[in-house]
Amino acid sequence: MAYTRSYTKPEQKLVERDKEMVPTILVRAMFVLCVCVLIIVSYARLTDRPLEAMPPSEAEVPVVQERVIRIFGQMDGSARVLDVDGNLIANLGPTEGGFVAGIYRVLERERGAVGLHASEPIRLVRFSDGRIGLRDDVTDFRAELFGFGADNEAVFARLLEE
Repeated sequence: MAYTRSYTKPEQKLVERDKEMVPTILVRAMFVLCVCVLIIVSYARLTDRPLEAMPPSEAEVPVVQERVIRIFGQMDGSARVLDVDGNLIANLGPTEGGFVAGIYRVLERERGAVGLHASEPIRLVRFSDGRIGLRDDVTDFRAELFGFGADNEAVFARLLEE
């Protein structure tokens, strides 16, 4: 004898409500959207389309100012920035050095993969179009600082001026 469950009225109302919460047409539309994205990405990869969202390279937009720096970050958000000779450029406390310390942690990960220490020198550059970026010639790490907000970019702009 097959067992069938009979719902009580409150349970039946909940089952009906759950069916109505996500309409079937919406689920189908999301599936179609995912398939379309997959097709577009596959086409771009198979045809070797260039990465159009990338900022221009140094060959396209020249560097007008450059400074080689060493960054030392702490987990509390404080950071020290030195020039290549070991002279202190900036000593940033936890409230003002959080982004710089975050960059140090990214460098730890990137450089650790190739066996380097995070505090090795990195180039801080200003391009002719006004952008500021970090360039690591050893790991090919690039960071365009405008993407992290004006305040964070301003911290590195001050490092170029000091």
